[in-house]
Amino acid sequence: MKEQIIQRVEEALAHLRAQGTLPAQPCPPVQLERTRDKSHGDFATNIALLLAKPAGMKPRDVATAIVDALPADAAISKVEIAGPGFINFFQAGAFLTDSLSAALADEHLGVPRAAAPQTVVVDYSSPNLAKEMHVGHLRSTIIGDAVARTLEFLGHTVVRQNHVGDWGTQFGMLLAYLEEQQDQAELSAELSDLENFYRAAKQRFDDSPEFAERARALVVQLQSGDIHCLKLWHDFNQVSLRHCFEVYERLGVSLRPEDVRGESAYNPDLPYVVAELDKAGLLTESEGARCVFLDEFKNKDGEPLPVIVQKADGGYLYATSDLAALRYRAQKLGADRILYFVDQRQALHFQQVFQVARLAGFVTPKTDLAHMGFGTMNGPDGRPFKTRTGGTVKLVDLLTEAEDRALALVQGKNPELDAEELFNIARVVGISAVKYADLSKHRTSDYIFNFDQMLSFEGNTAPYLLYAYTRVASVFRKAGIEPATLDLSAPLALDAEQEVALATLLLQFGETLQQVAEKGVPHLLCAYLYNLAGAFSSFYEHCPILTAQQTEVRDSRLHLAWLTARTLKQGLALLGIATLERM
Repeated sequence: MKEQIIQRVEEALAHLRAQGTLPAQPCPPVQLERTRDKSHGDFATNIALLLAKPAGMKPRDVATAIVDALPADAAISKVEIAGPGFINFFQAGAFLTDSLSAALADEHLGVPRAAAPQTVVVDYSSPNLAKEMHVGHLRSTIIGDAVARTLEFLGHTVVRQNHVGDWGTQFGMLLAYLEEQQDQAELSAELSDLENFYRAAKQRFDDSPEFAERARALVVQLQSGDIHCLKLWHDFNQVSLRHCFEVYERLGVSLRPEDVRGESAYNPDLPYVVAELDKAGLLTESEGARCVFLDEFKNKDGEPLPVIVQKADGGYLYATSDLAALRYRAQKLGADRILYFVDQRQALHFQQVFQVARLAGFVTPKTDLAHMGFGTMNGPDGRPFKTRTGGTVKLVDLLTEAEDRALALVQGKNPELDAEELFNIARVVGISAVKYADLSKHRTSDYIFNFDQMLSFEGNTAPYLLYAYTRVASVFRKAGIEPATLDLSAPLALDAEQEVALATLLLQFGETLQQVAEKGVPHLLCAYLYNLAGAFSSFYEHCPILTAQQTEVRDSRLHLAWLTARTLKQGLALLGIATLERM
């Protein structure tokens, strides 16, 4: 509906420009907002106020001209001018019921597919294989996954890229320590705790000059393609990746082994990247290093900041690998859009890399490059989340604690359930609580991690939404009705204000998903689902369903309940959250 009204306003503006009422230059984009007070209509725009000065007219006169030029549309029942020149639109009741009926009959819930589908590469999660995944990987992993799922639902081709850290000098240290330990245990057993293994290797590196020398030698051998080193390196990475995918499975993340393309994949291409930068005239030597200097980025003294692509010793940096990845994604994968879900503290790095890639022609001018930065998960002290001893919190340990806390919670509420069902409910509630608490915050915001808040059945939490879904499902269980048997061709009746409010909100699902896809902000979907659950609660309280006196009213309300259940389930699925039939 929103896009439809915007289109009608743009048609009116084009007509007014053609007849000379408005200046010939293009108008600013039409912004259409939903009104809070429905007595003022369903939508409102301030476009007349923006055009008044350029047109040399009073805002209300511009608004009148726009209204008079609007093409007829059966979906719009009335248009009014308010205040200094706001234009208010009222949607027709028939449009509402027809749209609901269409959504009910559509497996895609009436959400339109993208008119111009894109190939979108989404870079997310990207753990360092030298260590176990920790809480710092949570945000990249689940925010990126939610946006990737949403883009796919809207009809885009999504290519997931898990750009793992699987190369570099740290692996020399790990391989040296692995050599020392190999005669003591099998590889998988030795690496059962990657964090402790890394810590022990680092301690050996710091304490033993002989060990450190061996580690450096192994780095050279690894980079030279030594068969022994490559086998150790490959075996280590495979074990580390298994750790990662165990976490992904628990989180319900859609990453697959074939989505892994680590730093090592680009290693053979790095000399060619540097050569092409040189050929494009972008390289400057500075203290032996090869750099690209960009005038747009300066230090505090006003001097251009370098993007170092090759060190004086011939080694390469993250920027070089990222440039190689950009070129691969644009030229080999055919990406129209590339999204990076990486900590926002890397903003400058990505701004520089994107600019260098454009100057070098690695991507086309039309390729949309976006760093979707995110804030940090903090402890009660407002600092990045740590263990009580100040150490890094393993992500797997956090998820286990969430499930344990959820089990204690659901046992208290459902003592009659058998152990297997209790454990399943606890698993879903615990993991969902952690994910939703993060996803419901604005991507760029820091937030305080709090188990008590995220496991609450009140407020904007996963348990509240999971319970809201089970509440809708229980309507059909109580009635003994299979939703599949509903006559979807039956007319809908929206008489009570709660029915209209719920119906209106249900039709905003596609609009919400479009915003998530465009801006990479799953918190908008969380807010929508929370509001939808609240609207259903109000509807359920004021509009009897199963006890409705008229059959057609009961059926209409069952249709609303069924569409609500489907929308909640689909919305949560896009967030990577499973639903429960009871809890």
